[in-house]
Amino acid sequence: MERMVKEAVRYLGYGAVKADEATLQMIQRCFEELEQTANKRIVYRVFDLRMAEGGHIEIENLSIESKGLSKNLRGCEKVILLGATLGVEVDLMMKRHTYTDMAKTVVLQACAAALLEEYLDECQAKIGKEMEEEGYFLRPRFSPGYGDFSILCQKQILAMTDAARKIGLTMTKGSMLAPTKSVTALIGLSKKKENCHIKGCEACKKTDCAYRRCS
Repeated sequence: MERMVKEAVRYLGYGAVKADEATLQMIQRCFEELEQTANKRIVYRVFDLRMAEGGHIEIENLSIESKGLSKNLRGCEKVILLGATLGVEVDLMMKRHTYTDMAKTVVLQACAAALLEEYLDECQAKIGKEMEEEGYFLRPRFSPGYGDFSILCQKQILAMTDAARKIGLTMTKGSMLAPTKSVTALIGLSKKKENCHIKGCEACKKTDCAYRRCS
């Protein structure tokens, strides 16, 4: 819980400024409500990976042009495509609060984002153990919309994982995920073990890593 509270405070934009006690108490209450309301679900599939020069990536019928993702996947033989969500119930709860308490709605948004990240970390740890039994090691997850990885790729990721049928995760015409507190991502699988941070490059201080996706 402590880690999620810190993440929620960060999402709220406090930075180096310490959150006041009233805000921390509201964060705690919001997490309690979210845990009772959220219907956390994930779906994922493993695919063969083909890579070419210039950042071109092929995953079955999904073609991606991304130098950032290509760098992240360097040395990988396979890739996991995944979709995860906190469920439509969280969307409905936040919508109800917009009519009565906008301040709480803002805190709920931050807490929901932190809860989703925590859920993904837990799932990724479990998937990592399963993949190690097959001789593969996970790279940090990489989501559409980051860097030069087009957000439009979400549509095919959802189709390839059958996310709509399995966990109720879809994409709007505006390329937004529905429910809103959801995510799609790729995770590279390599036979070589790298000490990559589960949360990805943003949380890692190793700036000279060959797979680093950000400065």
